[in-house]
Amino acid sequence: MGNRRKAGGRAPEEMGPPNGFALLPWLLMGMGAFSNLLQGKTPNPWIGGLGLLVFNSLYISVVFRAFHKEAREAPATRRLLVAMTAVTCGLAIGYGGTWLLFFPLLGLAVGSVVRGRRLGPTVLGLSALAGVIAGVRDGWGAINVAYGTFISGMVTAAILALSETVRELRETRQELARTAVEKERLRFSRDLHDLLGHTLSVIVVKSEAARRLAPRDMDAALVQITDIESVGRQALTEIREAVTGYREGSLATELDRARSALTAAGIEPVVRQSGPPLEPQTAALLGWVVREAVTNAVRHSGAARCEITLEGTPERVRLTVSDDGRGADVVPTAGGSGLKGLTERLAAAGGSLEAGPSPRVGFRVRAQLPVDALQSAPSC
Repeated sequence: MGNRRKAGGRAPEEMGPPNGFALLPWLLMGMGAFSNLLQGKTPNPWIGGLGLLVFNSLYISVVFRAFHKEAREAPATRRLLVAMTAVTCGLAIGYGGTWLLFFPLLGLAVGSVVRGRRLGPTVLGLSALAGVIAGVRDGWGAINVAYGTFISGMVTAAILALSETVRELRETRQELARTAVEKERLRFSRDLHDLLGHTLSVIVVKSEAARRLAPRDMDAALVQITDIESVGRQALTEIREAVTGYREGSLATELDRARSALTAAGIEPVVRQSGPPLEPQTAALLGWVVREAVTNAVRHSGAARCEITLEGTPERVRLTVSDDGRGADVVPTAGGSGLKGLTERLAAAGGSLEAGPSPRVGFRVRAQLPVDALQSAPSC
């Protein structure tokens, strides 16, 4: 870390963007003209002094406006440049010599303001103008003046454009970091909702079953109570895994839990599986679908039978969870979680999720995933 820090004690990424103060030292190019004024070598010194003051004032105003996009693109800034050009031409024509060095300063001001396609023609035109005036006043020295004007304008524009790009990239990186944090928060809230929703539903159902069984079959009631303890312990483990971001769903585990929850709720579970073994990411996504669909069935359906069908091919896998309950009365969880959240997860993996009343009776949830698109799926 220490070798990355500047002499001032700050790392490069901690330093702010350049501003108008970075361009002020170039005014020292006008020291020759100022020296001639002090030594009395300039005719009409009051005119020269006033011109020098006006040029410096316009230059400072322009370069400070150049670092704010709204001010840089404002018509007033263009008028200031026109005024600078007029003053520079007047001083160069009237005095020549060291006063011709105000053309490179004018080029620097133009390069700090003008962007895009207008930059090249503007700087070339200004360089040609500087060359013509310097040629009249200084002969072959006009080449240096024209070249200096061109270089100062183009290099300044390139450096400032690069600085703006770096600043935009830095802002984009910060925005991406904020977005990543928001996505992680959303992932955690969805996982926590699904975990607790399913677990609490199973606990409620098994508690009701234990209450019904206790008066006539204490052993069966104790089995349900033991299951409640097991579900609670497993929920604690899953919540810890969700917090640390390492939880990987298991479709086989979710199917076993679905059978247990449906049976406890008095719903007959029917599970059918066919097709090749699934990739871990595929199983994780489908495990969430089973969990949410069965939780809704236990909570809302009032069904007597629930079928879970898994069909797979080398290209695509389909999971269907359907019951013979109330159908249209089942209201999936809204907001950023539940079936809506699962729809977004599967869509990100190139799949789809449909939930609604079954064509015959009850409610149906159908999920489809293309096997070749699962590598891009977000973590559950």
